[in-house]
Amino acid sequence: MDASLSHEPSPIDGALKALAWLGGLLTTGVAAALAAVLAVFVAAAVLALAMTAAAFLGFTGLAVRARRGARAKVDPDVIEAHNVGGHSWVAYGWDQSGR
Repeated sequence: MDASLSHEPSPIDGALKALAWLGGLLTTGVAAALAAVLAVFVAAAVLALAMTAAAFLGFTGLAVRARRGARAKVDPDVIEAHNVGGHSWVAYGWDQSGR
């Protein structure tokens, strides 16, 4: 029989196996703790993004509401004119009374 096939476990092999098991357990704990810390950072980033988006939408709503409410008052004495090119202008409403 070959000597390499009939290897009996020695006490050193058992100690190395236990040390490897403890190393794996320690590494797993460190990886889990690191994953928890990274999950907190990702959650904080998502929260900051959501708050920024909510503020942006709120300000957009306020701007739209302000734009709807800010209409220019029409003065009946003012006529409307458009530049049609160069020094030429066309006026509207000058011949209408009580516009």
